Amino acid sequence: MVMKVKTKIDDDMISAKQQEEDEELTPVSPLGQYLNSSVLSLTLYAVLEFKVPVNDLPISLVSDHFLPISPRFSSIMVSEEKSGVKKWKPVKVNVDDHYFVPEFPQGLSPEEYNECLYNYISKIALEELPQTLPLWQIHKFNYPTSTGVLGSLIFKLHHSLGDGYSLMGALLSCLQRADNPSLPLTLPSRQSSSRPSAKNANVSFFRAAARFPSTLMTSLFDFGQSILKSTIMEDDLTPIRSDTVDGVESRPLDLTNMAFPLDQIKKITTSLKVTINDVMTGVILLGARMYMEAEDNKSGSANSMALGLLNTRDIDGYKSVSEMLKPKAKMPWGNQFAFLHLPIPKLTGSHDPLDFIFRTHQTVKRLKNNYAVFLNAQFLEISRKFIGPEATSKFLQSTMKNSSICISNMIGPVEQMALANHPIQGLYFTASGLPQSLVVTLISYVGTLRATIAVEKGFIDTGKLKKFISKAYDVIFEAAVPCGC
Repeated sequence: MVMKVKTKIDDDMISAKQQEEDEELTPVSPLGQYLNSSVLSLTLYAVLEFKVPVNDLPISLVSDHFLPISPRFSSIMVSEEKSGVKKWKPVKVNVDDHYFVPEFPQGLSPEEYNECLYNYISKIALEELPQTLPLWQIHKFNYPTSTGVLGSLIFKLHHSLGDGYSLMGALLSCLQRADNPSLPLTLPSRQSSSRPSAKNANVSFFRAAARFPSTLMTSLFDFGQSILKSTIMEDDLTPIRSDTVDGVESRPLDLTNMAFPLDQIKKITTSLKVTINDVMTGVILLGARMYMEAEDNKSGSANSMALGLLNTRDIDGYKSVSEMLKPKAKMPWGNQFAFLHLPIPKLTGSHDPLDFIFRTHQTVKRLKNNYAVFLNAQFLEISRKFIGPEATSKFLQSTMKNSSICISNMIGPVEQMALANHPIQGLYFTASGLPQSLVVTLISYVGTLRATIAVEKGFIDTGKLKKFISKAYDVIFEAAVPCGC
């Protein structure tokens, strides 16, 4: 019998090896940890619609173009045994584990295939991404879904990988301009093109200093309101907020899409001196309130809140993934966003539809210009350190559950994109795992703004809601641009 004696040298070698492995691991951002927990697991779906069939798109595109974009796509999330801190661990990727091609009956109409696509997204939304594999999948849908769309790719990406800004930057890294691949894609900036002069900057500084006491009081009030709305203050139960809200994230989705011309929306923004996001949020809130009142006339005056997502980066267009991954990057990769509580104005007999836009504009402007977002971020960080990421994730889940609607928006390219010489006709995205019955996502692309509506199936009528949002848009356009010019 041979007896093996463990020596201090062996322990040192094991310890050194463990330390070397730990050094390879990248910490998961705090928000990334909150979004992938036992109480909250959010997933994003980006759908690319192609003008040509996609059956000839090779699987090698995934390994050659998608995987190299970010190390997150070839890593899994692991927890340290002692601290419970989550980190990204690099692993070898078998693309076959992440690539799916569903089959449907031949000979259906585009409308029927579009319904198949929506049902398929709803189906995969109920399936959790395996934690033992990198948190993404690609699904190839080889069927026409509308005029000019002959196939689609669905990117299923866990939100812990990054927010919409990061993931959009990742997708753009493997796409080119359809008209001239050698030219870069043009993305509209979210920042004003005008920059203050040194003199105006000094004036602004003194004005800000004079307003500091009132700004501080407003910030503390908004911060307190946010905490209350995330804990004990719940929205009323209405036709868009189910009385069985617990567990709504595990129920099937019903999806639909709407398209709005950007040139028309810009006429509204010019007339009212607001942003595109202000306009579309106002349209959605008015349409939702009209739907609520039509389903239950008492809900026109119900207390209801929407959650808007604010990207906390200093955005001036998208950056390449390599730039986002640099240490101390100005616009880093990851999850960099905050929730804004947006009251849904109540309908009265003589309500002004533009109030839905102006109140949104005023609320967003106030919250962006005070310290409430910063205080909320500090609160989450303190919560994470003292009670852990799981409990903090529960707080975020409660923030979503207590509200009625979640609204998220992204900007897309001005020019048409292509993947491996396959031109992309349309682009939209949605999300699953949110404890809400109504989620609306917005993205612009080649002169059109797409709104994707995801609702709890069997609770909200997507056809009726779509009609009311369309009616709200028409009413607001007529009120803001009376001559229609």
